[in-house]
This record gives sequence, structure tokens and C-alpha cells, in this order.
Amino acid sequence: MTWQHGCVTAATHSSLFPQAPDSADAVLEGLDPEQREVATALRGPVCVLAGAGTGKTRAITHRIAYGVRAGILQPSSVLAVTFTNRAAGEMRGRLRQLGAQGVQARTFHSAALRQLQYFWPKAIGGSLPRLVDRKIQLVADAAAACRLRLDRGELRDATAEIEWSKVTQTVPADYALAAAKAGREIPRDPAEIAQLYAAYEELKRARAVIDFEDVLLLTVAVLQDRHDIAEQVRAQYQHFVVDEYQDVSPLQQRLLELWLGERDDLCVVGDASQTIYSFTGATPDHLLDFRTRHPGATVVKLVRDYRSTPQVVHLANGLLAQARGRAADHRLELVSQRAPGPEPAYTEYPDEPAEAEGAARRIRELLDAGVPAAEIAVLFRTNAQSETYEQALADLGVPYQLRGAERFFDRPEVRKAGVALRGAARFGGNDTLLEDAVDLPSQVRAVLSGEGWTTQPPAGSGAVRERWESLAALVHLAQDFAAARSGATLADLVAELDERASAQHAPTVQGVTLASLHSAKGLEWDVVFLVGVAEGMMPITYARTDEQIEEERRLLYVGVTRARERLHVSWALSRSPGGRASRRPSRFLDGLRPGSGASAAGRAGGGAGGIERGFGRAAAVAPAVPRRSGRSPARCRVCGRTLTDAGEMKLMRCEDCPSDMDEGLYERLRDWRAVQARRSGQPAYCVFTDKTLMAIAEAVPEEDGELARIPGVGVRKLNRYGADVLAICAGQDVAEGDAQD
Repeated sequence: MTWQHGCVTAATHSSLFPQAPDSADAVLEGLDPEQREVATALRGPVCVLAGAGTGKTRAITHRIAYGVRAGILQPSSVLAVTFTNRAAGEMRGRLRQLGAQGVQARTFHSAALRQLQYFWPKAIGGSLPRLVDRKIQLVADAAAACRLRLDRGELRDATAEIEWSKVTQTVPADYALAAAKAGREIPRDPAEIAQLYAAYEELKRARAVIDFEDVLLLTVAVLQDRHDIAEQVRAQYQHFVVDEYQDVSPLQQRLLELWLGERDDLCVVGDASQTIYSFTGATPDHLLDFRTRHPGATVVKLVRDYRSTPQVVHLANGLLAQARGRAADHRLELVSQRAPGPEPAYTEYPDEPAEAEGAARRIRELLDAGVPAAEIAVLFRTNAQSETYEQALADLGVPYQLRGAERFFDRPEVRKAGVALRGAARFGGNDTLLEDAVDLPSQVRAVLSGEGWTTQPPAGSGAVRERWESLAALVHLAQDFAAARSGATLADLVAELDERASAQHAPTVQGVTLASLHSAKGLEWDVVFLVGVAEGMMPITYARTDEQIEEERRLLYVGVTRARERLHVSWALSRSPGGRASRRPSRFLDGLRPGSGASAAGRAGGGAGGIERGFGRAAAVAPAVPRRSGRSPARCRVCGRTLTDAGEMKLMRCEDCPSDMDEGLYERLRDWRAVQARRSGQPAYCVFTDKTLMAIAEAVPEEDGELARIPGVGVRKLNRYGADVLAICAGQDVAEGDAQD
């Protein structure tokens, strides 16, 4: 008896799938010329470059089925691997329908685990150690052993670093150097992460358990050390198909090489333009280098897009046409096979709540017109954006379901924050946290500061950032609530939060899908709303290198190509109603949306040319500001463009470049300025202009010299207001009469 699953009998298959093709040639019916070329290329290395919506799964399943039905491939000798259980299940179903039962279609981990379980007694002896489902508790125990105090978010981030280290085959001693070389945003000092990683591995050994990544590592070790076992595996599997090849990690590539041995019966399928998981260790290099490693490989490009209308495909192609880097050099120009549809809709809103309400209204209209809720999706960059859309849809009675994210009010940090706010409301003025809080927003900030909220967001993109964004959403909600209801108390806000949570009843499977762009990969809908497509969110603020910016572009490309018929793209100029309209549409839309300028301005990270915010309005040309001779021209500290506008020169950045301003500090500076203006009987701008305050809130100076270098300060204002400003930047309270007259 072999160690793989037994085959389904032909009789069983014929009863379950009577529609199976009756011959090998019949398997090829209905394939386009390129798909047919894939299906009939059954020998040697084959590389299929498949764009979004081009029928890659159809092509490779028909390839396997054709080989089996023609007697060229033995079903039990074929191993097809992909990255998700859903994709593997879909592949198995299609193969059964095509009469290719007995072919193994698995994830990398599933295939490796099955081999490890079978060969462990022979290779190591005894039974395979227990596989832990979730490693975060082990990481917590290892942190305790190292005397490191990590909250839940930091534990998640540290766990992600351990996972990345293992899939990139990085040992604890090499972690700090490898993380720096990869440009990773890490949650703690690299030496601490390395110490934690080493303690985690030791703890696993002591408890005789293995984790998810160990399955691949141990399988690789067994196949490397035991040539007899490697040969047994190679005798079992002689033909390999790898889907989503752009997402393989170095560890998965090493396992694939060991499965293959010296053979080259390998078919890989992928699209470098859909590489969006590099933060997990995935790299498109193996796909892009395939022809170098296999000079005689058959290469087939699938570019006929059967999913999206020509209008959607045109936008997708336009996004990639502006891309840079190695993946961009291998982009595929898609050709839609669908009938024409509506042009993508671009909508600018004054603020985020208006954007959510606008999307919800359009969705309500679509539902009323007969579009099924399950065929509509709202896609956003971060999970923290979901709450606004949950509320907007709930207000209009639109059913929805969250994919790849917890409901906002179910998130642990939000539940814990609710408990803290409820307790503070109950104790009222007796709570020492609230002694210095004079209004509702400041009370909420005081309470949530004990839960991890800070005025400055944390660096990086992991769980700590997501947790902060959830708490920041509560802070912003409190500000909006207080603005709408004069005299509102903390108890009133808690009641409002309870009502919001209870109104958002459990979603149904027929609901509109709310999902992050990452979790939408591999899915498609008739109507897609891409929301929050503004600078600072797309690309995300912490994407700074060229490589990170280009991955953000690919992420937007994935979002666009999820739409079959209708695509709505939107952004907001301000976070909250009445806020400063300082945002601009994403640079990725430059030259693509109506009324935007071409992207040839040469801005860093994707060519963000100066464009107008409104459609149909010409961009204003700023008057040149003469510069004194002998001084170098002022340049934007974000994109490097020469600055000519006086306001931009004060900020030392373009008006529409992403801002890292501490909004809380900016508001405190404005409040202080108002007091000084009243005391001196002069307009507020005579103290400091808004632009100067913004520059201060972005720079957060710590000493006189740093403050003096900010345009608009000058010696006189430094002497008069410097001590106050530096104290406010340091988070200190400033008495009303402290400034010098």
C-alpha cells in the first residue's frame, strides 16, 4: 500500500460526475489557443505567465486532465500544489469533473505534512511530534522566559517575525542582520527578537511540539539527509504543477527542488504583477528566474481576460504601465474578452464618513435594482477602515459579511477599550485618569492612553499598528460625537458605542463583502468599491522604499482586477467632517482618472505629479518665489521635487505629498496659538501661520536649534514663543501666561 491517498474508482466518478469529457481530445474543447498550448505542453519545464482573470486554473487543470486521459501522465504520479486550502479544493473538484481522479492537489504544507507523517518513524523513529495549531501562546511563554513584556499586539508581531525567519531559513543568530537587509519594520529591538526566537525554538524542543513552518523545515531536512527517502518520494511523484508561483518562499522553493531531484517535469503558473505577500517571505524571483534556471523551458503567456470588462482592464493595464522594477519589466498586457461595460467611477468626498455613506447609498441602489448582495464588495487597505463601512451599511439596512478581519466591535482591543471607557464613565470625576481632561475627547484620549493609544502612531505595519488604528478610530469617533452633541458625557458616548455594536447584527452569507485588499486575492465580484484610495493609505504611509511603493501599486492592481463589470474608486480629502482638506488622490491614479495630470512629473515612488483635486478644474500653477542667491533650492523632503510655493517651502514638502504630522500636537498648538492671539489682540496667523504649525507638528522639535530651522519661526518668535512650543512638543502643559510679552 502506498503512502498517498487511494484513488476514487471510475464507477464512483461516473456516478458523481456524469458530465466528464468522454475522451482526451474532448478535454481540450473550449480552450483558447494559449490555454490549449498549456494543456498540451506535457513534457519538460513549462512556465505559464497568467494575468488576472485569464483562466489559469482552467488551463492547468485541463493540462493535467488531458495528460491523464491521453495516458501520458499517471494520476498517482502527479502532485499539484498551491497556497490555500480553498484553491486546492477547487483544483481537486475541477480535476474530478474532468475525469482525472487520483491526482493529488494540495497546499505545500499539506503535502509536506503527509510525507513527514509517513516517513517520520523510518527517518527519526517514534511518532511525529504534536503540531501546534497556534504558536502565539508558545511565543508568550518564550517571552516570559526571556523576561520580555509583550502585549497581545507585540506578540502577534513577534510571531510574524519568527515565521518570516523560518520561511527565509534564517536562524536566530542571523536574524538582526537578515531583518536589516530585508528592510523589515520590526516591533522590538532586533537583539530581543533574536533572543525570543531562540527561546521559542528551545521551548518547542522541550515540549516536543512542532509548528507550521517546522513541517516544511523538517521535510526538507529529511529529504536532504535521507537519500533513500528522497528517492522514494521521487519515485512516487514524477510530475509537478505549482500554482501562484510568484508567492513561493525560499523554503518552499527548496522543498520543491528536493521533490524534483534532477528531473525537470515541472509546470509553474504565476503573475509577478500579483506579488503582494513579500512581507511573509514570498518572492517573485523564482518565477522571473525560471527561464534562467531552465533555458529550454516552454513559456506560455495568458493575456485574454475573461473576468473583467474592457473598461476595467484598461485601468488595470494603466496601473502597471506606470510601474517600476523587475516585476514591472515582466508585466502582462491584458486583453478583455468581455462586452463593454461602464467606465470606472471616480468619486471625491469631503471626509471619510461621507465616503462611507456615499458607497453605502450606491450599494443600496444596486440592491434595489436587483444586483445580489453577494456580488458586491467593498475593498480597503487596512482592517481598521472597516468600522466606518460597517456602520454606513448597517444604517441603510444592507447585510454584509467581513472577510479576513474581525468585526470592529469584536476586536479584542476594542472590547477592552469599551470596558475601560465604561468603567471611567461609572466612576466619573473620581477617576484619576480624568482629572486633567476638560472635555469628552480629552477624556477618551486619557482613558485609551492606558490601553496603548498614543498621539503618534507606531512605526511599521503589523498588529501593533492595527491595534493603534482601532483605538484611534475610537478617539476620532469621540471627537465627532462631541462635535455633534454639545455637552455629551462619557456615559453618553458609551451608550452610543453599545448601540452601534448591537445594531451591527451577525452578517449573512448573502451580504456585501467587506475585505482588505490582501484578503480579496483570488476572489471576484460583479461590482467592486475600492475605497480610501488616497495618499497615505494607498500607498500606505509606512511604504517608503521603491520596492514597498511598487508592492502597494500591485495591491491596488489586484483590487481593480477583482471587478467583473463595475468599479467604483473613491477617496476623502479629510478624515472627519470639517477637517482640513489636506489629502489628495493616490499617485497611482495620476494620468488614469478623468481630470488628472500625466504621471511624468518624476515624483519618487511611482510618479506622483502635481494634480488638481476636483475633476474638470485646471491645476493651479503656484507663482515662483524668488530665492536669495547663494542658497540651494528648497526640495520636498518626501519626493525630492524643487519647491517654489511659499507654503510648501515652510512645510519642506509638497502640499499633496504624504504628511506624518502629529494631529494631536497640531491641535494643541492651535489651541495655544488662539490663547496667545487673544492675549496680544492680534490675528492668530501673526503668532504662527497654519503652515508653520503644521511644520512644527511634523518635525516635533526637541531643542531651540531644531525649532529655529523651521521656516516661519525666526529669531524673534523663537525668543518669544520657543519655550512654550518646545514644552507643548514634549507633551507638557503650558500655563496661559507663560509666553513672554
